[in-house]
Amino acid sequence: MADGVLRFSRYAYPPNELGYCGPASPEQLLEQVSAGASDGGLRQLARGFEGAWPYLELIAASAGIADPLDERVVEAYWIGNRLLDGVGPRLMGDSLETRFKKRAAGAWTNLAETIPSGAVPHHSFHVFAVYPWLGLLREGHVDEPLRVLDRCRIRWGQVVEVTGEEALVRSRRLEWSDGRLILGESSVERVIVGADGMGLAGNLAPGDWCSLHWDWACERLDERRLAALRDYTVRQLAMVNGLDHPAPAAVLS
Repeated sequence: MADGVLRFSRYAYPPNELGYCGPASPEQLLEQVSAGASDGGLRQLARGFEGAWPYLELIAASAGIADPLDERVVEAYWIGNRLLDGVGPRLMGDSLETRFKKRAAGAWTNLAETIPSGAVPHHSFHVFAVYPWLGLLREGHVDEPLRVLDRCRIRWGQVVEVTGEEALVRSRRLEWSDGRLILGESSVERVIVGADGMGLAGNLAPGDWCSLHWDWACERLDERRLAALRDYTVRQLAMVNGLDHPAPAAVLS
């Protein structure tokens, strides 16, 4: 399933189902991804994902690609590829300032620290470096913001067992340790692979590696995509942890 519109929808569905972002059309997203065919409506829906769409536009423009939903652009944002490294600090900074300076208010100076420090328009950057400064995490015990950061990022795991419309997957969760956001030891979690006969990732089997977003398995990962997702996630974690004012500390300390 190599269509960029469908790949975008595959990752957009889990938070959309929960009502967190995008137009209220989870059924349309799931049905068309599961069928492997878009009727054209998904392209318009994608524009309504205000968190992701400007990043897609930024990546595409930097690479000279006309379509923000080109498969290469979509892959760069959700998983990671070399297109991200073509987005220089100036373009990244201009985009962040336009989008977030007013919303972040007094925290903008802290967010701006990321621009010369290695920020790239990968979904993990938005989760680790932007999301906490926008005041979108609920106040309360540290476990809740940490859980949201962990589930919101695109993570990876290896399938242990598939039973019906659920799977057990071994993955590494985020932990907050000594003022740093890190990947913990691997553990097994239960994820959704289907609902009413429809799914995002196709047929998974024990031993497969897959991407995960919120409570869903999104797609099977080959070696290249698995390596890219790990690499860009670790790079953005290291960048954030190295800042004078890391965003996760605002909600986890």
